[in-house]
Amino acid sequence: MNINKYVLFLSLVAALGGFLFGFDTAVISGAERAIQQVWNLSDWSHGLAVAIALYGTVIGALFGGIPADKYGRKKSLIWIGILFFVSALGSAVAPDVYSFMFFRFIGGLGVGASSVVAPMYISEISPAKNRGQLVALYQFNLVFGILVAYFSNYLIDMAISVESWRWMLGVEAIPALIYTALVFKVPQSPRWLIAKKDDFVEAERILTRTDPDGVKEAIRMALEEKQQNRLKVGYSALFNSKYLHITLLAIVIAMFNQLSGINAIIYFAPRIFEMAGISAEGALLSTVGIGAINLVATMLGLYLIDRIGRKKLMYMGSVGYIISLSLIAYSFSGGQISVSLLPIFVFMFIASHAIGQGAVIWVFISEVFPNELRAYGQSIGCFTHWILAAVIANVFPFFANQIGPVSIFGFFAVMMVLQLIWVATKMPETKGRSLEEIQQDLMKSHD
Repeated sequence: MNINKYVLFLSLVAALGGFLFGFDTAVISGAERAIQQVWNLSDWSHGLAVAIALYGTVIGALFGGIPADKYGRKKSLIWIGILFFVSALGSAVAPDVYSFMFFRFIGGLGVGASSVVAPMYISEISPAKNRGQLVALYQFNLVFGILVAYFSNYLIDMAISVESWRWMLGVEAIPALIYTALVFKVPQSPRWLIAKKDDFVEAERILTRTDPDGVKEAIRMALEEKQQNRLKVGYSALFNSKYLHITLLAIVIAMFNQLSGINAIIYFAPRIFEMAGISAEGALLSTVGIGAINLVATMLGLYLIDRIGRKKLMYMGSVGYIISLSLIAYSFSGGQISVSLLPIFVFMFIASHAIGQGAVIWVFISEVFPNELRAYGQSIGCFTHWILAAVIANVFPFFANQIGPVSIFGFFAVMMVLQLIWVATKMPETKGRSLEEIQQDLMKSHD
């Protein structure tokens, strides 16, 4: 599928927010044990120190749509880069756990806002035929960031013996600075210009470069949607009976994303491997394998998303989740399957996530809301995702010690059975249609 080079450039720049998101999310896995030892933290306070970034992410996701709606996607992306930069430097030099948590919280604000604004921006500048692939570049950069963070942690741990965790966290400042500089080169979102500024001239100029074949139709349908959906914009509108069914689609897919256990594994991968008797060095190296599998499977999802559609990828991912999570739980139970196979089962889980939920979630949420409500809709979907991620990461160390991994991973497997049922009965297919056409279909199906 040929992709306009200008659109590809804009999408890659915006998607670098995903790289920082992934790096920031995974980098803590190499530092979390050292942090617990340095400041002598209990399981609960250690869980909070790790999860504090996720609580920032919750706030960033909930409120990230407001500046994106008022000031535009571009300005919001610039501030997101600044938040990542400040967080990386501050976390690296933090003298105590409280200042550490403050700077990690700031990074979380950047992650949350990035998950709202970047996929939304890419969705609004992309032609319908390529939108899935282009928005999924955000997820590709996310998993690439995770891989780089794991590999960076491993190299720094091998090279630096004293307080290596500070270097692990501080190195993120470099890509954050590059990203911030590049965002200055991208234009405003044409859909935002139409919906919020009535600037059809500038929107048409941008769309002529990004979607020359569909520019006239996109302008016509965006104007028609604007005239049909004149309402007071805000979170309350999402729960208006007219749009509630769309809001629930975003909430449910985000909810299932975290009830798979993905963030528990990303955040605590070395600890999970050590629970199975793998050495500390081997556990850290195994996380690099997680990052590599994640990247390869995401590339496959990226290739397929505009070819076979979002729904089929979710079927594939759901079945893979159920099998891999069941095997992980069984391997910890002392069953006939050797615990030495645990890394393979974790890799299966990561591949299932990457090709299914990982490839689809940011694309799907960015597609289903009308132009005027997209910023708030993206926020509510991301808020659901991150509030569950924060809670799961915070309680995972406690429950891992108290009830054990068999019950935890068994619970995640049951949740994925429910996801499979939801995909089969409720999830619409959005492949190959303009944002405005998707809106028409969703509103018709609700009438």
